Amino acid sequence: MWTIIKFIIFGVIQGITEPLPISSSGHLVLLRYIFNTDAFDDLTFEILLNFASFLAIFFIFRKDIINLIKSFFTYLFKKEKRKDKKINIDFKYCLLIIVGSIPAGIAGVLFKDIIEAKLSNIKVLGVAFLITAILLFLVRKLKGNKNDKDISYKDAIIIGLFQMIALFPGISRSGACLVGCLARGLDRDTSLKYSFMLYLPVSIGSFVLSIPDLTNIDVTLIIPYIIGFIISAIMTYYASLWFFDVVKKGKLAKFSIYLIILSFIVLFLI
Repeated sequence: MWTIIKFIIFGVIQGITEPLPISSSGHLVLLRYIFNTDAFDDLTFEILLNFASFLAIFFIFRKDIINLIKSFFTYLFKKEKRKDKKINIDFKYCLLIIVGSIPAGIAGVLFKDIIEAKLSNIKVLGVAFLITAILLFLVRKLKGNKNDKDISYKDAIIIGLFQMIALFPGISRSGACLVGCLARGLDRDTSLKYSFMLYLPVSIGSFVLSIPDLTNIDVTLIIPYIIGFIISAIMTYYASLWFFDVVKKGKLAKFSIYLIILSFIVLFLI
C-alpha cells in the first residue's frame, strides 16, 4: 500500500507541476529530500511520468499539431501548394519550433547530467526557485501584440536560450519559455502555444534517449506504474487548462508569490 501511495504522490506532483511555471524537476528533488529517502529514485517511473505529461499536453494541442504536421509535409512534397499562405505560415512555424528547440537540445545532450549532478543541492534549488519567481514577476503585466505569423527566427533563438536555462534544477521550463515569449513581445495566447510547442520536441528527445533505461522495469511495480501514469496525465491536463486561464488573465504574480515562499522555506527552514 505504501508503494502505491508513493507512486500516487509522485504522479500528482509531476502532473500538477509539469505545465506550471514552478519547476516539476525541482519539486521532485524537494520531495525526495523531505521524505529523506531514495525510494522515489526510480528512473523508469520518472520517465513514464514525463511521458504521461507529454501525452496530456499533446492531446490539448492535438489539432494544432496535426495541422502543422500536414502543412509541413505538404510544403516539402507538394511544390504546387507552396503558394498557399496558410501552408507557408504553418511551415515557418514548424521551423521556428525546430530552431527554438536547438539550444536546449544541444545543451541537454552535452551538459544535462553534469548540471543535475553539480546543482541538485537543496540550497541551489532554493535560489533557482527565487530566480524563476523574479523572472515571472518582471513579465507579469506584459501581453505583447505578436501572433504566430509574427514570430521571427531571432525570437525563436532567444526563447530557445530561455528554455535552455531551464536545464538547471529548479528553473521552470514552462516559466522560462513563457518569460522569453512575453519579453519578445508575443501576445499571451501565442506565448502559451509556442512555449508548449517547444516542450514537445524536447520531451520526445528526452524520452527517446531514455528508452534504454526502460529495459530495467520492475514487473512487480506494473500496477503502481500504471496508476501513477494515469494520475500524472490527468493532473497535467487539468493543471494546463488552469494555467492557460491564469496567464490570459495576467495573474503570473500568483506563481511568483508561491515560489518566493517556497524559496524562503528551502533556504532558511530546511
